[in-house]
Amino acid sequence: MRDPGCEVQAVAAAAVRAAWCRDGASGAVAVRGGETVGYLVGAPKADPVWGDNVWVDSAGHAVAPGAAEVARDLYGYAAQRWADEGRTAHYVLLPAGGDGGPAAGGADALVDAWFRLAFGLQHVHAVREPLPAAPAPRPSLVVRPAERADVPALGAIDVALPAHQARSPVLSGAAVPTVEEQTTDWEDTFGDPRFPTWVAQVPGPDGAPQVVGAAVGCALTESRTHEGLALLPDAGFLGFAAVLPGARGLGAGRALGEQVLAWSGEAGYACCVTDWRATNLLSSRAWPRLGFRDTFWRLHRTVGH
Repeated sequence: MRDPGCEVQAVAAAAVRAAWCRDGASGAVAVRGGETVGYLVGAPKADPVWGDNVWVDSAGHAVAPGAAEVARDLYGYAAQRWADEGRTAHYVLLPAGGDGGPAAGGADALVDAWFRLAFGLQHVHAVREPLPAAPAPRPSLVVRPAERADVPALGAIDVALPAHQARSPVLSGAAVPTVEEQTTDWEDTFGDPRFPTWVAQVPGPDGAPQVVGAAVGCALTESRTHEGLALLPDAGFLGFAAVLPGARGLGAGRALGEQVLAWSGEAGYACCVTDWRATNLLSSRAWPRLGFRDTFWRLHRTVGH
């Protein structure tokens, strides 16, 4: 489900031009026999969570068919400048592998070339078709639109995902917000029609309904992490889903994901996109089981150690 417009030269050229026009962009081009066979363009991002970084986004790198090995030469040339500038955290977004192995000469060959540059898989972008309707959840599990009375629970659930990813094996360096901070944020933003929100509830110890999970959908254009060739047109986005630790394994996460997929169809989107940390053992298993197929992989390397 990659954007067919990316195969139109003018559209692809515009995406490459945008990558090159980023502040601080630099890179390399490979020429063989007078023909360009590859290019690499990276630029820093200001967010301190990524360290002293340089990013090669989805339109920032390509090689000619059968020329995957050229990627290693391009990086070898460009990375010296990045290291000299003190940019030691390197990120590259590539088409996901899975097309027959390096011998097939496709995305697998390109990913293999980057793996042999000491990069590893950090993050996954994926897509699937919407659902015509959300399946009925398990007995005693209810998925419904969030209400303002749910704001305290939403604040606690908001913290569950970053808290989980701060632990092994993700070990994310992102700050974990407090429940109070997230509750205040929800109080200020609840009801924004751009971000429909659902909650999952189960009977609590006293038999009363207890909210244990939440999910947020939106248009993919609202996402800051999907841009360039990774910004599919006419796509919904499963932007957030989390379940409190004590309620995991009850099917709440899957039911919430199915609800966002059904909403994507009802809203008229042609597909639904999500993303997750490859080292998050929960999401990296749950979302493929729900039918999401990898589209782009973010690879990462820290140099100097």
